[in-house]
Formats: sequence, structure tokens, C-alpha cells
Amino acid sequence: MDERCELIVVGAGPCGIAVGAAAKKAGVSCVLLDRGCITASLVNYPYYMTFFSTAKMLEIGDVPFTIPEPKPSRREALAYYRFVVEHWDLDVRQYEDVGEIDGAEGSFTVRTKRRDGSEGVYTASAVVVATGGFHRPNLLGVPGEDLPKVLHYYREPYPFYDQDVLVVGAGNSSVESALEMYRNGARVQMVHFLDVIDQGVKPWVVPDITNRLKNREIVMHWKHRVAEIRPTSVVLKSDETGATTEIANDFVVAMTGWRADPALLRSLGVSIDEETGIPAHDPATMRTDVPGVYIAGVIAAGHNANKIFIENGREHGGLIVADRLGK
Repeated sequence: MDERCELIVVGAGPCGIAVGAAAKKAGVSCVLLDRGCITASLVNYPYYMTFFSTAKMLEIGDVPFTIPEPKPSRREALAYYRFVVEHWDLDVRQYEDVGEIDGAEGSFTVRTKRRDGSEGVYTASAVVVATGGFHRPNLLGVPGEDLPKVLHYYREPYPFYDQDVLVVGAGNSSVESALEMYRNGARVQMVHFLDVIDQGVKPWVVPDITNRLKNREIVMHWKHRVAEIRPTSVVLKSDETGATTEIANDFVVAMTGWRADPALLRSLGVSIDEETGIPAHDPATMRTDVPGVYIAGVIAAGHNANKIFIENGREHGGLIVADRLGK
């Protein structure tokens, strides 16, 4: 039988949970659907990561995030968001993949497939797409990128002991992974198309990476790009001279960022800016150009996943619920 509710939220990350909490607080019936587990994106973060934001800035649903240190670890954040789900008794359906959504405002039909192979059918007045921005990596677009040794994610340093590793990029993820692998016995080199570390790198990390580069404990190839990846080496190309350099290599950790997949929004008829990847929406309500369809969280940033974080995406839930109540 169809299940009926006011809001269906596709995605149970922090921003999707924030929508659910806002709905529960306002007495609006809401179901959250996720093809994975709760906060799957955080589960895939590096195991020992510490957030840049303070715990206070990561709070959602009027639930205090209280820890001894100002900045939470991945583990603490995972525990906190599970507690928010329990506190508000949110109806979250994990491991339930949304296949298609049709209908119109007031009567959307959402069809899903569950882990056991059974199908779910939901009817909702409105739909919120909060699927995040980590569906596919920004590829380098070079020969050899499909080799098994090329990784677009990083979790922990131990697999890279006594290996030649090239880290692509000079943002937070690149710098922190390079430092951690270096300290755990990897021979680390980095490549970056600019000649400085990215401005967004955590300020307490900058002196550390600066000293490691200065002492050549980590070797940086400034103003270079990856030209080709080979089974036992990588070819780098200078942006200034065009000259190439081949270096020994066992692993490439390409921390080049990820981007959202707007396929579900496109299927609903939402307009997507081809250049920026940003879905058409009103930032005051998070309503798209299709009545009854909303977006929340990182997906609203399009290709620039660094534009929206939990600390500003968490506000989207309140905007959406206020708009629904206004109707």
C-alpha cells in the first residue's frame, strides 16, 4: 500500500536530517529515504578527520552538540547526528533507493527499491532532494586514470607505508592526507597547478605542511599538472615551460573534489545551469522552478561543493518547512 506524508526527503545526511527535524518540530509529516546509511557521506570521510567548523556550527534540530573540544571529530559527528535522529524520532528509511518520482505538487508518487528487493511506494505533497555533492569525482582526464592505483578518496594512511604516493591538489584534503601518509612511512610527493597552498587550508595545518615542504620531507611540484599515469610512474607537465618529468609512483591520491549528480532533479523537470551545475531555486525558500520540489544542502551549490557546508546547509530545512506551512 502507498504511504502518505506531507514531505519526502531524498537523502539522510546532516542537511536532510535538518529538514526532517524542522518538519517534526512543526508537526509536518515527513519520511527520509536514503540508498545508504544515515550520514553516509560522513561515514566515507577519513577515519581520523577533525571538522573545520566548531560543534556549535554543526548543530541541527535545536539539539546541542556538546563535546570537550571545540571542533568535533568524524566519530563524534556521526554519534551526534544519530542522536538527533533518535531525539526527534525521525522516520528514516535506510538502504532504500529512490528509483523515480512522478506527479505534481500535492500528489507526488515516489517509487523505491529496498535492500531486500521489495519495492516501496510513497505519496507526498512535496519532495526535498538532499542528496549531497559527493556522487562522482572531478576526474583528471588523463591517460591511465582508470588504473587501480588511482584513488579519488582517502581514509587512512596505513595502506601506503613504504610506497611512493603522489597527492594531487593543495586543499585541506590533499594537505592533511599528505601529512598523515608522510608520518606513517609513505614517500609523499604533491602536485599543484598553482604556486601556493590553497587559502582554505586549516590555519593550524599550514605551518606543518609549510615546514615539511621547506625541508623536502614532502616534495611539491608547483605549477605542474598530471599528464599521464603509468603502472609504476607518473608523468608531470610544467604549466610554465611544458617540460615533462617522470617520477616513480605506486599510488595516486587525487583529491580533486567531487560533484553532485542532478539526474533526479532533471527527471523532475528542474532547470540546471550547465556551467555551474546549480539547480534553479529561490534561496529564501529552497523551492526549485518546479512547484513542490525543493533542494537542501550541498546539492544547491552545483559543481562548487565548497560553497555550501553543513553550517549553512542546515538552515535549508527551516526555510522549506516555513514555505510549506505558508501554503
